[in-house]
This record gives sequence, structure tokens and C-alpha cells, in this order.
Amino acid sequence: MLANSFGTGMVMPFVLIYLHDVRGFAFATAGFVAATFGAVSMLATPVAGSLLDRRGSRAIFVGSLLVLAAGYGLFSVARQPWQACLCLALAGIGNGAVWPAQSILLLGLVPASRRHAAFAMNRAVGNLGIGLGAVTGGLIATTGDPRSFTTLLLVDAATFVVCASSALLVPRPATLEAAAGGARGSYLDVLRNRTFLILLALNTIFVTAGLAQLEAGLPIFAKHHAGASEAVIGFVFLANVLGVVVAQMPISRLLQGRSRMRSLALAAVLWGAALLLAELAAIPGGSIAVVVLIAGGALFAIGECLHAPIVSPLTADLAPDALRGRYMALVTNSFAIGFTVGPALAGAILGVAPFALLPLAAAACIAGGGLAIALERRLPDQARLTPA
Repeated sequence: MLANSFGTGMVMPFVLIYLHDVRGFAFATAGFVAATFGAVSMLATPVAGSLLDRRGSRAIFVGSLLVLAAGYGLFSVARQPWQACLCLALAGIGNGAVWPAQSILLLGLVPASRRHAAFAMNRAVGNLGIGLGAVTGGLIATTGDPRSFTTLLLVDAATFVVCASSALLVPRPATLEAAAGGARGSYLDVLRNRTFLILLALNTIFVTAGLAQLEAGLPIFAKHHAGASEAVIGFVFLANVLGVVVAQMPISRLLQGRSRMRSLALAAVLWGAALLLAELAAIPGGSIAVVVLIAGGALFAIGECLHAPIVSPLTADLAPDALRGRYMALVTNSFAIGFTVGPALAGAILGVAPFALLPLAAAACIAGGGLAIALERRLPDQARLTPA
């Protein structure tokens, strides 16, 4: 997964630049092409969830990675908007399946008492790979040489193949695979679990108001209203990535035996505080603003370290074995919806009241924390605490 996230980090920040500056697409066209990836991913994920319950995880995980490799490999030679849309639609199919398949694979490879640590390590590795990849991509990519972007996309495709190859060396998780072989049920059965539906809504709020604003709203606000340069914004993200890499596993150990929902509420409060710090950076300007923004990025990382070991392991605890793929598919889409709606809301609010965006996002995070506390009483007793 380190190789996979490294390739993703190389390409993710440069897709719109590639489409507009290298292929010559208008901004609106480039945005529509890029949105194809996310839209197809969200449509593919529920289908993948059903397949996971019937067929097991490893084969689907490997297959989805190869589909991603094909999509991004072909994307490197796309010249027309329709060609680029088809390539990213193909990659979106793979992306929609790879994340729930990876979650099911992780669940089957570790005992229930270590699920939180497995997902925590996955978040740390993913952040490290994306951070290293983004730095590497920035050193390679230049609009003066279109071949540099071809190199990025082909390296990204190669990392998917590396990840797929390594997955073939992973043992089949016998327990979950056996359960999947005799799976019965449907998404209607999942939707009857009201506790899980509240968790989905809660996670969508956290991603929309928290994680998506870190990636979309905060950088634009920092540049246009706090006077931050691109280099400063880069250091904010560096502080965030390093914070997750350094703190994730120690925090995962601290969570053992503690209330999941109260830990999630604390994550929400920290995210709200980090967003308000970024808002305050617009007041002083200069070097103080730089320090405040970087501190906000690091503080946000601590909240991420609390969030990662909770949502997916809790979903696994709420799901019957025969429906676990569907449960994981829906929680994957809660992330996808948040990362789709969050930037759209950020753009709309920044256009009319730019100084309201981050306080509103912080308020939504804190309100979500209150909802997390209220959700605790609905959880089964065995799911309330992170296993020790």
C-alpha cells in the first residue's frame, strides 16, 4: 500500500494541471473530466460490496488494482476529452472496488482485537506514501515538457501493479472468505441497521466539514485571505503528513480500552480547533500567520489519528459476516460523498462569504462530535470500546 499511495500522491495534485496546461482542455471541461473519476467510483462501490460478500476480497482487490493500472496507463495517451473521460471512468471502476476490498482484506488478516491498529497503520502508511509521492511528482512534473506528465501517470500505473503483485503473496483470509462464499442478504438488510446509518451520516459530516476542507477549503483560504504562498501551504501539508506518520501508532495504542465515540468526538473538536486556527491566521499575517497555519495542519493530524482506528473497525463490528462487504462499501462511499460535497460547498461559500467557511466547518465538526456522543448509547456493548 505504500507503493500504491506513493503513485497516487504523484498524480493527485496534478490532474487538472495536466488536463488544462498539457492537453489544452478548458477549465470547465477539465473539471468535468476529473469529476468522472469520483462519480464512477461512487457508482461502482456498492456493486463491489455485493461481489465481496459473494466472492471474497483478495481476488477483487487484485483485479481492481489492475483495472486502475489500465485506466491511468491509458490516461497518459488520451488527447480528447471523451478519451480522458473513458480512461478515468475505467480507473473509477477500479477505485470504487479497491477500498472496500482492501478493508475486507485487512479485517481478515488480523484478529478482531487488532483491527484498530491495522487501520491506523494503513492510514499512516497511506499518508506517508501520498506525502512522498506529492513531493516527487512536484520535482518531476513540468508543463514545459508534456512527457513528464506521461512519466507520472505510467509510474502511477506501475505502482498499482506492484501493489497487486504483493497482494498475491498475502494469505487468503480464511474466515471471512468462507463466510463470503455462502453469503445471503442484500443492501435492504444493511439499511435496516439504524445505528449503522447514523454512523454513515456522522462520518459523512466529518469528511465534508473536516477532511475535505483540509484538502480544498483551507488551502484556498490560506492563499487568498491569509497571504500564504504555495510554499507555505506545502509546509502545512507536510506538517499534517508528518504528524500522522509520527503520532498514528502511539495514539492507536492510547485508544485501547477507551470509548470509541468519545474518541471520535475529541477528533471532531481538534479538527474544529485546527480550522479556527487557520481562520485566525488571516488576522496577523506575516510570519505569525505561517506558524499558526502550520500548527493547524499538525493539530488536524492528531484528529486524523483518532478518526482512522475507529470508523472502519466499528463498521466491521456492526456488520454480520455475510454482509460485511456491503457495509464496507457504504462506509467507503461516505468518504467519497464527503470529498465530493465538501469542495463544492467550499467553493460556494468562499464565493459569497469567504471568512464564514472555516468557522462553519468547525461548527459542523463540533456538532458532529455531539452526535457521536449521542450515538454511543445505541452501540452494542461489545462495540463501544476500542479493544484492548
